[in-house]
Amino acid sequence: MTTAPSSSLTSRAAALPWPIILLAILVVVVAAGTIIFPTYTAYDATYSLLWGREILDGQLPVFATYRAPTEHPLGLIFGVFFALFGRAGDRLMLLATMGTFVLVVVALYQLGRNSFTKLVGITAAVVLCTRFDFPFLAARAYIDIPYLALLLWAAALEVERPRRGATILWLLLLAGLLRPEAWIIGGIYWLWLFPTISWRQRVQYALLVIAPALIWFSTDYIVTGDPFFSERNTTAISAEDGRSKSVDQAPGQTILFLGQLLKLPVLIGGLAGMGLAIWLVPSRVRVPLALFLIGLVTFLLLTLGGFSVISRYLLLPAIMLMIFAAFLVSGFTVIVPGRVRTCWAIASALGVVALIVWTVLRVNVGVLVSELRFRGDSSQALASLLDRPDVRAAAKCGPVLTSNHRLVPGVRWIMDLPSDQVIARSDLPQAAKVKSGIVVLAAGRAVLLRGGLDPENPTAEDTLRNLPPEGYRPVASNELYSVYARCR
Repeated sequence: MTTAPSSSLTSRAAALPWPIILLAILVVVVAAGTIIFPTYTAYDATYSLLWGREILDGQLPVFATYRAPTEHPLGLIFGVFFALFGRAGDRLMLLATMGTFVLVVVALYQLGRNSFTKLVGITAAVVLCTRFDFPFLAARAYIDIPYLALLLWAAALEVERPRRGATILWLLLLAGLLRPEAWIIGGIYWLWLFPTISWRQRVQYALLVIAPALIWFSTDYIVTGDPFFSERNTTAISAEDGRSKSVDQAPGQTILFLGQLLKLPVLIGGLAGMGLAIWLVPSRVRVPLALFLIGLVTFLLLTLGGFSVISRYLLLPAIMLMIFAAFLVSGFTVIVPGRVRTCWAIASALGVVALIVWTVLRVNVGVLVSELRFRGDSSQALASLLDRPDVRAAAKCGPVLTSNHRLVPGVRWIMDLPSDQVIARSDLPQAAKVKSGIVVLAAGRAVLLRGGLDPENPTAEDTLRNLPPEGYRPVASNELYSVYARCR
């Protein structure tokens, strides 16, 4: 009796189309997740839908409302498109963002493969899928996900064929309509192309580089009369929320946020892998290292500019560290077979096992599951309550009040109301004018903690604003929300 040698089994396993197999698994998991956990658009994305609906109604979108997020020109286009589908638009926008997350994973694989090897690309993609902050952003339809998809595909294509030119600039142009940090990346890339292109191309490419900023400023000017409205509104809200930080706080915040996004083992592994890659294959690290450094610089510039200092602004350098962490694990594939390669592979296998054990002991998947379930349940509970005939009838008595700004876009979207008909009670000057109508309040502890209180600085006033105003009487309620009304 004969048996096939183990080396034959290994070679057969290696010959399998693992990228395709893992992509198929990812698509199935994402599809199943969106069915099992039917989440809906978060605050910023819902405002894009509201602005899209205003445009479809033949009016200018209203940017200058209480605590409205920053508009993004490409986000407006998304909002217009998905608003065409009515109330289903929020769910469709979320499904599209989840699909875009798959594109982010594929782009990261391509970047890791083109920069180093196929195994490095696969490892980086797996690391991304296990950093739950990233799919969780997709599950709330944040624009950061399509932004990352555009940047990573631009990077992967550039590594595949250096100085590719127009294709990269077009991708960066679209990215620049989602986040202004892409303007800097576009400018740096133009300088990289400069020595190798004609003057005609230099001018043409320069127009592509400045186009996102011009479109953004023009949009703000047409809608508000102020070309710098987005910048001024964002810094004002950041200062009011206490999210802006001083320059000396930036290094500490950077380490803190990267640790939150990556978790400590991947953060340390990424930094170690970066040093190792620079030492072993310096010619291959150019694009990932450049994007990592640009991401850190733009975060510092945002801090200097008084913008919100939040972890989402470090997504790009975090993803680049994933590639370098993947190199630390799988980079042995860039060196010739031998004792060093074998030892590296064994050490990597032991490290992966240790990371899995650390993850099992430290990561509470139940928290993520409960959070996803809550977001779906709360959105459905709010919609079912506001769709009741008695609530709709009471809403004819006046504007809708909410305890603070967090419920405003959701209520507006469900009830199809303009900006002046849904008012946050924390907007004291406007709320003081309301004497009748309905008020939507948290009825459950989970809703109060997530939406009724200021997570940065909860106060007694937050709690009091979640009590019905004087003269308002109960109309309807469920396990998460309650509605009170007053008609004069």
